Amino acid sequence: MNIYAGNLPYSVDENQLREIFGQYGEVQEASVIKDRFSGRSKGFGFVVMPNDSEAQAAIDALNETEISQRPIRVNQAKPRAEGD
Repeated sequence: MNIYAGNLPYSVDENQLREIFGQYGEVQEASVIKDRFSGRSKGFGFVVMPNDSEAQAAIDALNETEISQRPIRVNQAKPRAEGD
């Protein structure tokens, strides 16, 4: 399952994202989206978890929790629209 993680603190990197979600099961991939010019985090990322029940447990547990005083949004990622 592909999971969207939004409103992340700009300091969160791929390793921290993998660690946070790894508490709930296997993380196949974790990526923080960065600005292509500055290289700074855009404040969101994606996590791929191969086991859907573990992924759902992570979504349920982490959505609206705080990281560095920021309430993060976690839900199943929607497929990209054509032209994105």
